[in-house]
This record gives sequence, C-alpha cells and structure tokens, in this order.
Amino acid sequence: MTRVPCHLTLFNLYHDCMSVTEFRVSDRGQMALPAEARRRWNLLEGGSVEVADLGDALVIVPAGRGGLRALLRDAIDEAGGYARLSRRVADEEPDLA
Repeated sequence: MTRVPCHLTLFNLYHDCMSVTEFRVSDRGQMALPAEARRRWNLLEGGSVEVADLGDALVIVPAGRGGLRALLRDAIDEAGGYARLSRRVADEEPDLA
C-alpha cells in the first residue's frame, strides 16, 4: 500500500491521507473490494457502490449515503466553494489551470 499526500481538500474527506492500493481486474471486469473498506463501509454482506469515471481515474464510494454527487458537493462546500477551490488548485498546480 502506498500513502499519497493529500493536498486537495476535495480528496481529503477524512482529514488524513488516503491509501492507494493496486488491484488486479479479471478478464470479466471483476475485482475484489479490500476487506478493510468493506468493514468501514458496512459492506461485509455485499451491497452497492457508485463509480465515477473521471477519465484517467475511477472514484468508488458506497451507494445510499446521499450519493457521490452529495459527497463531492459537501467536500467542495467544505473547501469554501467551487471558485475558491479552483483558485487554490490553480495556485498549487499551475499546469491544471
């Protein structure tokens, strides 16, 4: 597991660094969700997740908790709104501006 520094509030939802793990996807498109995530998300008996395709990344969140849009909207609001967050990202990562 690789620890990745979290400098964007949008992806720093738990005020800590996120963990990144590499998984194998089967030829049928299947992969296993790590046991730690299934316990944290209360998916030990199975359940639904939402997947957002960001083009060069996927974001997976548990379904039924307001949805991915609500989670992102809350993170953006917590960061001071979209305009403030986008200015901060542009200041920190000029290549993204």
